[in-house]
Amino acid sequence: MNYLRTAMQSLEIRMLGLALSLAIGLSLMSPYFLTKNNIFNILDQSVMIGIVSVGMTFVILVRGIDLSVGSVAGLSGIILGLALQHFNLPIPLAILVAACSGAFIGLISGTLIAVFGLAPFVVTLGMMAIARSLAYIFSGQRAISSIPESLSNIVYTTVFGIPANVIFLLCLYVVAFAYLRYTKGGRTIYAIGSNPEAARAAGLNVTFYSILPYVLSGMLAAVAITFSIAQILSADPLGGNLMELDAIAAVVIGGASLAGGRGTIIGTLLGVFIMVMIRNGLNLLGVSPFWQGSAMGLIIISALLMERMLNWRNRR
Repeated sequence: MNYLRTAMQSLEIRMLGLALSLAIGLSLMSPYFLTKNNIFNILDQSVMIGIVSVGMTFVILVRGIDLSVGSVAGLSGIILGLALQHFNLPIPLAILVAACSGAFIGLISGTLIAVFGLAPFVVTLGMMAIARSLAYIFSGQRAISSIPESLSNIVYTTVFGIPANVIFLLCLYVVAFAYLRYTKGGRTIYAIGSNPEAARAAGLNVTFYSILPYVLSGMLAAVAITFSIAQILSADPLGGNLMELDAIAAVVIGGASLAGGRGTIIGTLLGVFIMVMIRNGLNLLGVSPFWQGSAMGLIIISALLMERMLNWRNRR
């Protein structure tokens, strides 16, 4: 365990070095990159993907994958919109209903995977299709735009000049870090990812802690789309489209292993910032949106290849 912790800390240092090198490089290529407005823009762009990536980190740590988070976000957003528009629920209660709906979908996925032994890829792929279909059905195939303006307070309220959504993101990462590092549940999640049979033989509650990450993933997808809706005051059945790909990429760039048992919350946060900085920098440099996908893909693959080569070297 100490060896694993040392290896992960070394990985975090490398990711931090990569993020700082990227920031320096982009600041040299664009005079606008390190401006106050752009820094806050980067932080704002990190909120939605950053929140979802926390749940995805937990899922990947237990050897899982969640392809449904984008669709779950879209469905939860529609449920939030309906709760506010048609049922006139108070904003806190409407957000709670949306978060519970996301958690419930995650509970179903986690149960099918942990209890019935179905493949995470297949289960969450099916749930992705179901959630997106329900989002269209519940919304009547159109966006819900009659959202109370007061919902925007959860984004635009500032504390010492820092937007509330950024503060929420940072607090979420602190809580997730503390849970994984210092609690029995966090250690159990790592143990399951490393060797589920050994964890079961040690008397750990493998079933519960294999389901929990999917519940968290679904709930956080709903929370993430809530912040997005608060910004644009509209809930779209297409909300969260392809969010799962960004979340998986951020977690993997942050050093998590898809084989489970390795990864950190700090690494995930750095992975999120690296992805957002790359996109932001490409926009500032005037790179065509049609080429940005290719650039992002190459950077992600290169980062993974470099990490694999470093691991091979360290094993020798």
